[in-house]
Amino acid sequence: MTRLFITLILSLISLNSFSQNDTLNTDTLKRVSQVTITDSKNNNMGVPQLGEKHLLIFYPDPEVATQNSHLTDYLEENQIESDSIYAFGIVNLKDAPFFPNSLVRFIARQKIKKTGAQIFFDPNHAIKDGWNLGEVDDTFTIMFITKDLEIAFIKRGYLDESDVKEFYKVIDKYK
Repeated sequence: MTRLFITLILSLISLNSFSQNDTLNTDTLKRVSQVTITDSKNNNMGVPQLGEKHLLIFYPDPEVATQNSHLTDYLEENQIESDSIYAFGIVNLKDAPFFPNSLVRFIARQKIKKTGAQIFFDPNHAIKDGWNLGEVDDTFTIMFITKDLEIAFIKRGYLDESDVKEFYKVIDKYK
């Protein structure tokens, strides 16, 4: 049990995940609106830069925190250079009942200090419900939201080589 807990914590630190491969249909998810999330100190806030910049959002369930490491690790080392794109993570706390929220926030604060990453939290499915994402439990969802509030890319689950190519085509279009 201790080994499992340590593995899960280390996986959370990397903010990646294991899960099934599932592409969401952007035809039914064309636009998003502002919702309330929280910062690492549990203060309420809106999604930062929504409607002001293009947003690259990583939305992992921390219980499955190692999927898509091939992409997220690469992006940590090779950040997207664009003044018009703002990238960050929003941790889906609601679907991680075995992780105390305070522990997840503590680990995130450590990652923020170490890497400078921006990490926020969704403690009550505001993103899932407000943006009509469907089932996000045990998944790592990657979204690209334009400054016009349109979903240009959304993928739930493991991104294979063709998904990564599609991802970069969208990024290049909005740089």
